[in-house]
Amino acid sequence: MPARAARPAAHSPSKLKREKVIQNCDELFDREELSAVPDVGWPDCFNSGVFVFKPSEQTFKAILEFALKNGSFDGGDQGVLNMFFNDWRTSDISKHLSFVYNMNANVSYTYLPAYKQFGKDVKIVHFLGAIKPWMESYNSATGRVQQGSPHSLEHLQMWWDIFMTYVQPNLSEECKGIAGELSKLQLGSSASSGSAESSESRRFAWERGHVDYLGEDAFSNIEKKLQSSINDEKKK
Repeated sequence: MPARAARPAAHSPSKLKREKVIQNCDELFDREELSAVPDVGWPDCFNSGVFVFKPSEQTFKAILEFALKNGSFDGGDQGVLNMFFNDWRTSDISKHLSFVYNMNANVSYTYLPAYKQFGKDVKIVHFLGAIKPWMESYNSATGRVQQGSPHSLEHLQMWWDIFMTYVQPNLSEECKGIAGELSKLQLGSSASSGSAESSESRRFAWERGHVDYLGEDAFSNIEKKLQSSINDEKKK
């Protein structure tokens, strides 16, 4: 095949995918390098969540050398890729992919009338930002996710439904990190209800200013932990 659709996860705290393919998108393999969707925050840049490229060791080495020399204006893969492929915004409009190939699930960015009209055509959903679906609180007794981020509840629920049906049953408790925690969930068991988030991913979110004030990081929970620490000190 002349090209490949790629979804780098350099911004993500986990190897779990931050994008969700909900319809077949094999036609992307017929597109030229570098084809991508404009970023919602700055459309002159492409969003690196989904893009088309030709596998090339030469290009890889060139990007690596470029990154070591120039860094990235946003500290991540998207910045360095936009700096490297710096003619994307003007060179060829046919390389600007439709939004349906990288739709932002963040309700703050969603143009609701357009989503109602064109939402059925969406092929790939992107959970933009530090908070990912697996970091949300999930009630395994009811099979429902509890929204604690700007992501669309509809897409969060879809992610968890797919994950619990096709992925979670194949996870082993021997897995490390988030995957190991998620392997312990049992659908229909109230004992396994709650957040499936690891301390690593929570710290990642905190460092980027994404605090779950309504959930795990609520003041009442912080107060309980402080009180517990104080009581432990008194017992010594």
